[in-house]
Amino acid sequence: MSHAATHPHRVFDPLLRLLHWVIALSIVSLIATSQLADWFEHGPYEKTLWNLHILIGYTLTAGLLTRLLWSLAGPASARWRDLWHPAVWKDSVRNLRLPKTHRAGHDPIASLGYLFAYGVMALMVVTGLGLAASEFQTGPLAGWLGDVAWLEDVLGEPHEFGFGLMLGFIGLHLAALVFHQWRGERVAQSMVTGKQYLGAGNEVQHD
Repeated sequence: MSHAATHPHRVFDPLLRLLHWVIALSIVSLIATSQLADWFEHGPYEKTLWNLHILIGYTLTAGLLTRLLWSLAGPASARWRDLWHPAVWKDSVRNLRLPKTHRAGHDPIASLGYLFAYGVMALMVVTGLGLAASEFQTGPLAGWLGDVAWLEDVLGEPHEFGFGLMLGFIGLHLAALVFHQWRGERVAQSMVTGKQYLGAGNEVQHD
């Protein structure tokens, strides 16, 4: 899609964009602190890094909860229905092709990835809160789970599994952004400016 054939349309609201970056930066920071804590295992910085990891986890939790609320009260492009396109998914699988038209809001195919990522993040938050309570005796669940030592073994594996899934999603997400940029489509900037560039025939209203 050439730049000359498209026009900017303000689609994503400021709060949605802010939450996007809060969640994204939280995930990157969680990955960094967990790896550094493992690197400095039994060293003087291990406990500090894990405490920082837990604090950032609270930030991610707050960001996800706010995103959930905004999906119920926000504008059309922020609502969960903007990520839900079963007819498009079914058509793409049946005909083995991607949609030919673009729409205002979240891309229907990419929305599958976003829903998957939110599910993985929810898994990470739940297991992370449990691990913070059972392993470090801190957090909102510490009063109930602080003495349940065996819970660390139960929650540790799914937390690690979610970590791997999240790394895979990040890789695919970045690859997709590079691909769109290579095709001349201004996608990467939409969560900075809130604008999408759509052709005259593709300026589709939110359904």
